[in-house]
Amino acid sequence: MPYLFETEEHAAVRAAARRFAQTHIAPHGAEWEEAEEFPIELYRIACEAGVVGTGYPESVGGQGGDLGHVLAASEEMLLAGRSVGTLVGLGSHGIALPPIIRFGTPEQQARFVRPCIEDGKISALAITEPGGGSDVASLATKAVRDGDHYVVTGAKTFITSGTRAHFVTTAVRTGGPGHGGVSLLVIEAGTPGFTVSKKLKKTGWWASDTAELHFDGCRVPVANRIGPENGAFPMIMMNFASERLVLAGQCVAIAELAYRESVAYARERHAFGKPLTGFQVTRHKLADMATRIAAARALTGECVQRVLRPGGDLQAAGLAAMAKNTATDMCSYVCDQAVQLHGGYGYMRETLVERLYRDARLYPIGGGTREIMNEVIAKTEGY
Repeated sequence: MPYLFETEEHAAVRAAARRFAQTHIAPHGAEWEEAEEFPIELYRIACEAGVVGTGYPESVGGQGGDLGHVLAASEEMLLAGRSVGTLVGLGSHGIALPPIIRFGTPEQQARFVRPCIEDGKISALAITEPGGGSDVASLATKAVRDGDHYVVTGAKTFITSGTRAHFVTTAVRTGGPGHGGVSLLVIEAGTPGFTVSKKLKKTGWWASDTAELHFDGCRVPVANRIGPENGAFPMIMMNFASERLVLAGQCVAIAELAYRESVAYARERHAFGKPLTGFQVTRHKLADMATRIAAARALTGECVQRVLRPGGDLQAAGLAAMAKNTATDMCSYVCDQAVQLHGGYGYMRETLVERLYRDARLYPIGGGTREIMNEVIAKTEGY
């Protein structure tokens, strides 16, 4: 079911994403999830198909469009490709590139953005640290100015696409304590002292690589700084609002896929001489799932429309947090009910809903925990 704001243009974006996913992801998605990675060549193929460029300005090599087009494309890729990990891995550009597009120089955009959108280069965003999660203002990775370079020392963790990224948009401390001392540096793979210290094992999102990164005296050119020194905190917060709506959209898509699998199974599976849909308890379970999906879709769609208004909406951050919490709660519920409806088969690794159940668990944590979202909402509401 499309979002209410969608037009024929969104339908065309959906069709292109569906074709790509059906051809390049669906035949191998389950295998890639078990292997805990997908072929790196897929990034280039996605670029050629125009999938990676959705939502990016044509001036930096993208296909144009906005956040609404991104949600439409990612939903269709998930429904047709049936691999959350692959979608997440391909989508790491969506959080690594926007700060460069919004605040970077034309030269920085040419060096870092275009190669990702046109040539299959991989980017990642590094904010979270081993010693702290959602408290961005307390990050400890230091970058000390030394002539035309910064010397970076510290560590980052839970970095999506971190093991294979060609560069990492990294939050570092260039000034004093608090949010006023944070900057963004693009740290390129191969920089002496920059290492992937560990590939992390996760409950879900298996096909997407996740890394712990270490910086030991890395010399990063000042030319790689995005925006002004000590001015990155607002950039990061701005990035979060869009990221949270994308995550909400992914939750809607995951739940929709789990729901479709459940309806198909309930129609085919027989018990006591009739299909599971012949039992009121099953029909009501499916009705609850469909209702919650529709509600989360409606709120997410409204938030996207508000964000896309000229000048944005003053309540966008709070509404994005509401949408994320609503969608993540819904997704967890729907995937749990899908497993329950499948019975013993729902607990088997070969069943899609078992994987979706694991994949769903990250969403109340990633992009800001459920608890942090409530703090954002409280602040927006003024109490």
